[in-house]
Amino acid sequence: MDNNNKNKTLKILTNGIIKENPVLVTMLGICPTLAVTTTLIDGLGMGIATTFVLICSNMTISLLKRVIPSQVRLPCYIVIIAGFVTFVEKILAAYNPMNLYESLGLFLPLIAVNCIVFGRAELFASKKENNPALSALDGLGMGLGFTFALALMGIIREILGNGSILGFDLPLLSENPVFLFSLPAGGFFTYAIVIAVMNKLLKKTPREIGCENCPSKNNCRHRTISN
Repeated sequence: MDNNNKNKTLKILTNGIIKENPVLVTMLGICPTLAVTTTLIDGLGMGIATTFVLICSNMTISLLKRVIPSQVRLPCYIVIIAGFVTFVEKILAAYNPMNLYESLGLFLPLIAVNCIVFGRAELFASKKENNPALSALDGLGMGLGFTFALALMGIIREILGNGSILGFDLPLLSENPVFLFSLPAGGFFTYAIVIAVMNKLLKKTPREIGCENCPSKNNCRHRTISN
């Protein structure tokens, strides 16, 4: 593998973790992010499940993109994604490690309509120049970025809201938890703080909303058609 290919694969992998983090940068998948991050375990569980679906659906769609008619590509993507989501749901229901199936609840099957998963299928896996291996790598990068964001919020909310981490009580904090962080309002507050810190670290400045400032503009099918 030459340096150009190495740089390309590394860029695809790291884009989802840092530059195009689906939660912290492009602000997708906010609903499950706020709902399941009351503990670290729940955040990790949702992140890992979504990562599996991202990798498998991206790879499958990339393999089948030449035989899927463009007129029905969106319904086909949904069927493929829903199939992998159902597989994950049944596995968790059967084994249910750390009561994840009950904890994630409705948000587990809703991975099927998660805009992160659907967006990567449309913006990356369906492109002619992206082979199944690159599509799987893109899914892995986006999944890791999503998992990182959920884990980070889960750590903050569990420590401050419950005074514990992974079920172990922390000195002082366990006796004086800030219950706000366990509530939905605490999820919004934590998310706002994490976004502010992320913007500061990336030295981002406020931008006008529109296609020109979208981090995925180069891969957007509708932008290509309109041009």
